[in-house]
Amino acid sequence: MRGFSKLTMDRTSLEAANAVGRETFPGHMGIVFTSVDPARVEAEFEITDAHMAPNGFLHGASVVALADTIAGFANVLNLPEGAGGFTTIELKTNYLGTACSGLIHGVGTPVHLGHSTQVWDVKVSRAKDSKTIALFRCTNMILWPND
Repeated sequence: MRGFSKLTMDRTSLEAANAVGRETFPGHMGIVFTSVDPARVEAEFEITDAHMAPNGFLHGASVVALADTIAGFANVLNLPEGAGGFTTIELKTNYLGTACSGLIHGVGTPVHLGHSTQVWDVKVSRAKDSKTIALFRCTNMILWPND
């Protein structure tokens, strides 16, 4: 699990969570973790031009990037003892709104924490008024050594 060793050693460290993603995709998206707990992971980003679609609204992939980053980090915090990692096997997003500027915030909570799969829900909202932008669900398969 390249890069996750600090996060798995200190499961509630914001510093460790943000350091893991700093030089990878989450860092390039400007995603910052604000709360890291095995039962609830929160992160956010400030909308920039790089997050926008050509139509002037927030690009859907930006929302998925935030939600999937939250679900992935939450999954790592909850890997069963001896697991070698995980991979996403399904994700779904329902868009309920959009934004053109400001802070976007996501909250991830577990639906199922099993031996072979985990399911996470992430609610993505505008920080200024708590308007829900998207509801995201992700199913991850737990990877075991020698599988």
